[in-house]
Amino acid sequence: MDTRNFVAVICFFLLSLISSSAATGFCADHCDCQHPQHLLCTNRGLRTVPKAAPQVPEEVLVFSLGGNFIVNISAFDFTRYSNLKRLNLQYNQIQTVHPKAFEKLSKLEELYLGHNQLSTIPAGTLQPLKKLTILYSNNNDIKKITPELLTNLDSLVKLRLDGNAIELLQESVFKSLTNLHYLHLESNQLQHIHRNTFSKLTKLRFLNLAHNKQSALRSVFTFSQLKALTTLLLSENEIQYIGNHVFQNLKKLSKLSLSNNRISRLDSGALKGLSSLRELLIDGNELEEIPAGLLNPLERLEELDFSRNRISNVDSAAFTQLKHLRVLKLKNNFLTSLSGDIFALNNVLYNLDLHGNNWTCDCRLEELKKWMTSAHSQGKLLTVFVQCHHPVTLRGKYLDYVNSSQLQPLGNWTHSCGNQARPEESRGGEQEEPGMMREGEKRKREGQEEVGIQGDQGGPEVVESSPSLERKTAKKESVSRSRRTTASPAQSGEKFDLLRAGQEDTLPVITDPCVFNRHFITNVSVDQITSSTVTVHWTTREHHRYTPGPGPGLDEVHYRVLFDRFGTPDRFPRYVYARGAARSVTLRELSSDVTYMVCVEGVVGGSVCHVAPRDHCAGLVTLLEGHSKGGGLTSDLHLVTVATLAGNAVLLLVIGGAWLGRSLKRRLQKRKSAVHVRHMYSTRRPFRPSMATAAVSADFTSYQSSRPPRLGPLEEGDLIEFPCDRFLDNNTARRDSDMQRFSD
Repeated sequence: MDTRNFVAVICFFLLSLISSSAATGFCADHCDCQHPQHLLCTNRGLRTVPKAAPQVPEEVLVFSLGGNFIVNISAFDFTRYSNLKRLNLQYNQIQTVHPKAFEKLSKLEELYLGHNQLSTIPAGTLQPLKKLTILYSNNNDIKKITPELLTNLDSLVKLRLDGNAIELLQESVFKSLTNLHYLHLESNQLQHIHRNTFSKLTKLRFLNLAHNKQSALRSVFTFSQLKALTTLLLSENEIQYIGNHVFQNLKKLSKLSLSNNRISRLDSGALKGLSSLRELLIDGNELEEIPAGLLNPLERLEELDFSRNRISNVDSAAFTQLKHLRVLKLKNNFLTSLSGDIFALNNVLYNLDLHGNNWTCDCRLEELKKWMTSAHSQGKLLTVFVQCHHPVTLRGKYLDYVNSSQLQPLGNWTHSCGNQARPEESRGGEQEEPGMMREGEKRKREGQEEVGIQGDQGGPEVVESSPSLERKTAKKESVSRSRRTTASPAQSGEKFDLLRAGQEDTLPVITDPCVFNRHFITNVSVDQITSSTVTVHWTTREHHRYTPGPGPGLDEVHYRVLFDRFGTPDRFPRYVYARGAARSVTLRELSSDVTYMVCVEGVVGGSVCHVAPRDHCAGLVTLLEGHSKGGGLTSDLHLVTVATLAGNAVLLLVIGGAWLGRSLKRRLQKRKSAVHVRHMYSTRRPFRPSMATAAVSADFTSYQSSRPPRLGPLEEGDLIEFPCDRFLDNNTARRDSDMQRFSD
């Protein structure tokens, strides 16, 4: 039995040896052939294709020559690799390819010729490659593509010609590529595309024409046969005009990019036919308006970007047909006002970017403010920035924190603003009586400066009621005192005292939202924290609100929750309203990498105190994706913290021990040498006779120099060889640059 095992081991060893020798026997010089199917010759400094071994097995499928200095491809370089499926020649210096270079590669499926110096590829060179599916010829100097070059490439799926110098695409230049799905033509010099250039590409899904010199899109037939196209990129061109019905046959197109062109106007039929479009990018152009009906064909549009244009006018019906619109960007334009009902029908809109416009905060924005408030109550629109630029008194303030009474008609816009009564939002939280002076006007007459709440303030601020407001409150309560059977401290003109109210067993009267925030909102907390949601809870003490009018005057106080994003450049507080008598709100669409501060405020009779004390705020950090809040997370965080501290402590001990040991070792060495020298030079030693002088001088000469005499015998130290200079390669810089040039 032992003999059989021994024989089996010997046979296995011999077979392994034979297979390894067979695997490396076909390997060319300067190549790696560890895998029997791969010849890897990348980054070897080769200037020609290495000669093949006399016997090349049929299993060789991949031949990689990238990152070398090969200049020419001859007719005999690949004649022995008839079963090759992938050939990589990228990042060389190839200038010419022989027309018969790939004649024997009938099974080749992938050919990479990118990042070379090819100015032309001879007609017929690629004709034998009938099974080719991927062809890279990007980043060369090719100036012209002819139909004969791509003949017989019926199996081609992906073609890259980007980064060349192509100026013209001839008629039916891609007529043989009936199975092509992806076509890259970006970063060329394309000025003219024939109307039948893409006529045979009925299966094309992706077309990139960005970074070219197109000046206009006029012909209806240019893209008419691309019925399977889903992505069309035309950004970074010089397009000034887009004709009607240019995209009318692109029924499956989902993304269209026209960014960074010179488009100043779009005809009413320019976007017709794009019924499946989900993303339209037209930012960085020169558009001045968005007329009604232009976007109506885009019935399934989800993302629309009009940023960095010159838009000063948006028709109120411009977005009415975009029922699926989720993201709209109008930042960095010339907008001063928007119609109040412009987004009324966009129920799924949650990201509206209006930043970077010169907004005029007058009565025309009042309806927009109401719409924003309604949207915020549903947890939407977390990135709305409407910062006032005019008038000067409101400059820098955000529309959310501008009182309705401050949105006054300006200039010639009086006729466009209604005079209907509206609930006032004041700093004191008091609704004004008809015959009573507005608090803001009274402050101005008294020379007080009216202070607005900025959207980028660091935190809430407590605003005390002014004496004039207290006198006004006392006057109102004294008028209606006869209608009530129970008196309260607030009715007698005094400030509400919470302790005294509790002793009298009477419900306090609430008239001031700031007082309500300070004394009645308690126990603000957060729980159920996820990566995008959090639930805020609070409680309130018993109260009732007095309203001057018939009946008992009991009324419910509304609540709103503010949450501000900290740690990000764009900090701006948002708020949502609680529904009915609810004492909790779930905030949605939060970011997992942002810290938030959450505050609860009361809304009394339509009046709001815009700030809350820090006792009514809570901080929270949302969780990363895939985590949930609970004891497990807390314990894990504690364990991670303890482990980190322990690791730091051990590291400090190791470093301290090493430093201490090193310092002690140095001291001991110094001490030993000091003792040795002291004994050598000690005056207490007995005087040596003159006959011993030669010996003493010989002893001292060994300490005068650590080097042996030049003519003396060699010691072991003289025979030590330092290999640094011997192994130093002066060409390391060249090899490093080659590695950067190519990555297989």
